[in-house]
Amino acid sequence: MPTRTEPETTTAPDSTPVSAPAPAPTPVPVSRWWSRWPALAGCLAALWSLLYGAAGLYWALGGRGYPFAATAADRSSASLLEPSSPDVVGYAIAAVGAAGTVAGVLMARGRVRGRARGWLLGFGWVTACVLALLIPDYSLLGLLAFAPLLAVFAFTGLPGPQDGVGDVLYWHRGNLVIVFIGGLLWAAATLACQRRTGARCVRCGRGRRAAARWTTPDAARRWGRWAVYAAVASTVPYDVTRLAWYFGWPLGISRDFLADMQATPGLLEIGLGLAVASTAGGLLTRGLIGRWGEVWPRWVWWKAGKPVRPATAIVPATTVALVLIPAGLMNIRLFDPTMWGTNGPGVFWTTWGVALGAATLAYYFRRRGQCAQCGRTSEAVD
Repeated sequence: MPTRTEPETTTAPDSTPVSAPAPAPTPVPVSRWWSRWPALAGCLAALWSLLYGAAGLYWALGGRGYPFAATAADRSSASLLEPSSPDVVGYAIAAVGAAGTVAGVLMARGRVRGRARGWLLGFGWVTACVLALLIPDYSLLGLLAFAPLLAVFAFTGLPGPQDGVGDVLYWHRGNLVIVFIGGLLWAAATLACQRRTGARCVRCGRGRRAAARWTTPDAARRWGRWAVYAAVASTVPYDVTRLAWYFGWPLGISRDFLADMQATPGLLEIGLGLAVASTAGGLLTRGLIGRWGEVWPRWVWWKAGKPVRPATAIVPATTVALVLIPAGLMNIRLFDPTMWGTNGPGVFWTTWGVALGAATLAYYFRRRGQCAQCGRTSEAVD
């Protein structure tokens, strides 16, 4: 008959039984498909580089559809590369694509060391930043903000002179989405390679040495709070100007420009909606340092009292932060002091994106627990 096994004990010098030390935590096997991103990122970045590099060569040799060519204003973008000639940029895309294909394969293998590792990681991070943050414009932010409305506009039509959704989602903008995705792939590939070749866990980034002080939960709570405050403050200029326009005050614009907007049905209402959404987004950012960012509050009645999964906050916050930065950089390039109300408030989107990204990183440092792959905790972060 099976008998109950008592926990092992030892006897101290005073003959008081003492329980044996608990065994070290055992890593939990990772089985979710997205946990394979470190292994796939390098291959996907190499594949993207090969395909987009081939497209660049096609455009350089006279192929149609070059997405950075000068075109009509209602079919153009505000990309850093537009307008440009395929005779120069096309070959540059092909060259970078060829180098990226080789670099992506090397990252996927993860066997580089020494100076070669530094050059490879430098190439990867520069490529990721250029593709995701410098080349795109505000199109990604617009698509994210208008995603619910675009489904409606597909049936009702867009306000203003546009004939349909195709007048918003045209090739020059669609190409920027492709470029942005390439930047994300390169960021993931470079991060995975950096961790793999630096003796860290590829999933969480933890190593064997003591934790860096700024990554500890207490430190992250302190500097994360300031990041949240900066992110919230960055939304104010845009919100104030759009509210002013809606109520008939031409703040930062000419009266003629305001009259044109008033004559376009639904345009000021869209601006008001975006201002309200921006304000709501700023308030939701407060959850990254608040109690209700960890436990669902009572006003979310169907989940009240349940823990908030970290990814529920991290994924949308990271997405918004990433699309805000290129939109803000575009507004810096297009800033007109005589009409500062149009692009001036958008300049602060760069600050908003950086601050929101920092606040999200702080939230991640506070909420991450034991790694399911390596079993390390915050006390063993490299």
